[in-house]
Amino acid sequence: MPRILFIGDIVGRPGRNFVQQQLAALKADRGIDLVIANAENSAGGSGVSSSIAGDLFEAGVDAITLGDHVWGQKGFDAEIDRQERICRPVNLPDGCPGKTFLIVETNGFRLGIFTLLGHRPMKVEASSSPFPAADKMINELKRQVDALFVEIHAETTSEKIALGWYLDGRVAAVVGTHTHVPTADERILPRGTAYITDVGMTGPYESVLGRSIASVIARFVDGMPRRLPVAENDVRLCGCLVDIHPEKGIATSMERICLRQLDLAPESLSDVL
Repeated sequence: MPRILFIGDIVGRPGRNFVQQQLAALKADRGIDLVIANAENSAGGSGVSSSIAGDLFEAGVDAITLGDHVWGQKGFDAEIDRQERICRPVNLPDGCPGKTFLIVETNGFRLGIFTLLGHRPMKVEASSSPFPAADKMINELKRQVDALFVEIHAETTSEKIALGWYLDGRVAAVVGTHTHVPTADERILPRGTAYITDVGMTGPYESVLGRSIASVIARFVDGMPRRLPVAENDVRLCGCLVDIHPEKGIATSMERICLRQLDLAPESLSDVL
């Protein structure tokens, strides 16, 4: 029975390093067959580069998904079409480069993967609702794969939950990303779809969504624009494990995971408090 690991939004160098250091052991320990990772924040907290993607693939990631920071790195729009194992969100405007889905295989089992953007507010706006976009992708892929794994990259919990119910029984999993805060609502829906509202991020949790605490607080206090560097401490790998029935194409189990790497030195808030 194929076991899929989905890794939540990888944030900056701390998140990348943790994946590179821990993924091989995690795969061996938990009997993981395929690894999907959202890497839209992996390059300095915004976007991904071909070089970083290569490092993640070398570490054991099989497929990379992206979200509203898809174009966060200058020039990546000219590179994405050459990336065979990276897909951008389905419902971006027509004409955007990049693959809208991926098909990865393990022991003859074919898994289709695609990401949907939610409605506003997002860094890059969706061109259409994720609901009809999901219908279109399911119709396109269902004869090419044994199961489908769907990521919903969205801000609002209601939109994610509604999409989970909408796709229940038609896909193996609907996993939420984007808010960087893991939710405790993982479950198998009545018709067999694994669902969670947000798997959380992979990166520094002594932070504000992966960014320097002091910088974010200062920005909220005075409203002035400033750099929000990626934080460094309390690095964790968060995501979920989904077991999929190879013939039925639905989930048999789902488990939320969080691996923690403690860091000794807390970030100072003395400049804002």
